[in-house]
Amino acid sequence: MAHYAAMTYFQAIVLALVQALTEFLPISSSGHLILVPRLLGWPDQGLAFDIATNTGTLVAVLAYFRRDLLAILRAAWGGLQRRTPFVGNARLGWSLALGTVPVVLVGALAYDWIAQEAREPRLVAIEMIVFALVLLVADRLGRRERDLDHTGVADTLVIGCAQALALLPGTSRSGITMSAGLFRGLTREAAARYSFLLSVPVGLLAAGKDLWELARAPAHAGHLGPTLVAVAVSAVAGYFVIGGLLAWVRRWSFVPFVVYRVVLGLGVLWWF
Repeated sequence: MAHYAAMTYFQAIVLALVQALTEFLPISSSGHLILVPRLLGWPDQGLAFDIATNTGTLVAVLAYFRRDLLAILRAAWGGLQRRTPFVGNARLGWSLALGTVPVVLVGALAYDWIAQEAREPRLVAIEMIVFALVLLVADRLGRRERDLDHTGVADTLVIGCAQALALLPGTSRSGITMSAGLFRGLTREAAARYSFLLSVPVGLLAAGKDLWELARAPAHAGHLGPTLVAVAVSAVAGYFVIGGLLAWVRRWSFVPFVVYRVVLGLGVLWWF
């Protein structure tokens, strides 16, 4: 059952801004949402609140990529009617659906462990460092020659499995999926766009689950105000972060994010 730790509106806004900045930058939103409260002396807000703020960043993705998503939905429906479901944007739509399967399976099997044991700060720090180095290797060795129009089933499965790995706090969903895309030969911008689009199906499922559990636990209504504020703040801030990152990857590499993650991870290992 979802549990929302008591918090002030100030704490909710701070954590929402942390979520917005770190969900799309490849530096791990889950890791920061665990580490920031620890460093500030706040109680762990719990995985349920993290999912709620993730709903806000999902809204940001839906707003930013609204034209792309509408085109994908129309193409997928038209493809089914014409019996050509794997052409153009329709193929991309089915690719996103297939890429969501691994994270749903792993999440269903390991939710309790992820919600409790996996939130230990030293483990988060180690994962931040390890997967930062994975991103560095992918950024350096990736061929960066393909766009989203030239992705196939193998690309989808690799990136989808990478997204499932990101259930471990500290891994970074955007970071590991972008790494997988780069290893598969996608350009930095294509890898980033695919990562953002792939967050939509799993984000909708997570939001639906959280709303269902909230409806079953009306006692949590006392924490509803800060949670709703957090969702709104993460949505607005996240919209601008998406645009900023896409502009960044058109011109520069992921190296600054790698350096930040390694330094932060080492700092956390020393602190704890």
